[in-house]
Amino acid sequence: MTWYVVDGMDGSGKSTAAAILREELESEGRTVLSIEHPNAATAVGRMEQAFLHKDGKLCVILSSIMYVADVLRSLTVMRGRRGRSVDDVVFVRYSMAVAYLPDSACRKADRAVKALLPHPDASVFVDVTATTAIQRIRMRGEALEYFETEERLDAIRSRMLGLADGWVVVDNNSGIEDLREQIRRKVLGINASDVS
Repeated sequence: MTWYVVDGMDGSGKSTAAAILREELESEGRTVLSIEHPNAATAVGRMEQAFLHKDGKLCVILSSIMYVADVLRSLTVMRGRRGRSVDDVVFVRYSMAVAYLPDSACRKADRAVKALLPHPDASVFVDVTATTAIQRIRMRGEALEYFETEERLDAIRSRMLGLADGWVVVDNNSGIEDLREQIRRKVLGINASDVS
């Protein structure tokens, strides 16, 4: 089983990139389990999402706690599927969530996550500018989360890029076909000449 993580800031296109990755893997006859965080199918994921729509330090802390619980639950699900009916697992959001913490806590949290949590086989960082991200977020027509302002997203992007050493970085500023090509080439090692 190969475990992929697709991460990035809000509005970067993580879900789109993960869907493309899943399609590519399934086209090779592989069975893929995708788990998105926050996971709306779980109570803890729904609580996490609710706290993200509220302002204040306490809500940020509670959302972070719910996020950790959500990810731990997903790791348990993944372990339970290992060797049974699933060839690959794709997590949408994982360790880059530490970039939503203040600068003073971000690096410490990243070190703790790397020391305590398992490492995926492939880590994909979906990068966009804060301007592109906020435009996409507004087009969804949903209520904005606490972190969804251009200024906050710019700071989060900067922290994420600082944490992306060893990650496969795909640029999602140019559209879905370019993103698909980058996933094929950079993540799956498929050259354009290999695709018929």
